[in-house]
Amino acid sequence: MANWNVSHSGLDWAGGANWARMFHDVNFWSSLFRLFYFSFITTTLQYILGFTAAMYAWKGFASRRFFRVLWLVPLMTTPSVMAIVWRSIFREDIGAANGLLSKIGIDPIAWSTQIFPATVTITIAEVWQWTPFMFLILLAGLLSLPKEQFLSAEIDGATPWRTFWSITFPLMAPISIGAIIIRLIEASKIFDSIFNLTSAGPGNSTETPAYYLYTRGLREFQISYGATMGLMYLILAILTLTILGQIFARVSKPRGI
Repeated sequence: MANWNVSHSGLDWAGGANWARMFHDVNFWSSLFRLFYFSFITTTLQYILGFTAAMYAWKGFASRRFFRVLWLVPLMTTPSVMAIVWRSIFREDIGAANGLLSKIGIDPIAWSTQIFPATVTITIAEVWQWTPFMFLILLAGLLSLPKEQFLSAEIDGATPWRTFWSITFPLMAPISIGAIIIRLIEASKIFDSIFNLTSAGPGNSTETPAYYLYTRGLREFQISYGATMGLMYLILAILTLTILGQIFARVSKPRGI
């Protein structure tokens, strides 16, 4: 409701000017749409890959200790450092990604100057960074499941897929919902990958609210406007996560075998 200039003390009353500006700011709402896209794609991939790896480890197809140690590596690395590593991998001239593509006869890709490739690089970096989180949480949940229901399903002749869909998945629903919501909260703050990989480019095609607030509030010193957008973003995030939590809870109700 006020404008604050960092060059002098005091506040200038602005009324609803910042809110009116925000509601008409196409860039802000576009960044929200991109965030929903990034959050949905990355969290979905992380959940599928993490659940698959956890199932393999739970069933004994892979060493649990090996997976735990191996998958802890991305979680132990600093996101900003790994973003720089990914930027080196996706360099158009000497990057490993284009080097691999050239070996199989595919022309080099301009990863940072085309919209879709730039989106792919951010998605890959985020999935690599946070899939281990899903794996560890889901594996811990699988190891805590009671064995009686699985023995009953095996005696009744239930197929592996039927057992998974009717027993494993519903029993894992509370843990899955918790892991997904935590990841959505974390994904809503995505900044490091975008800052180091694309700088919201090309143009502003990979700009998210966190980066947009950083640009307006800290780079351009529009502190009051940045605070207004931040408050709106918080309100929308709370509403979205609340609705998703209710939907997940209803969808994951136990089903009969």
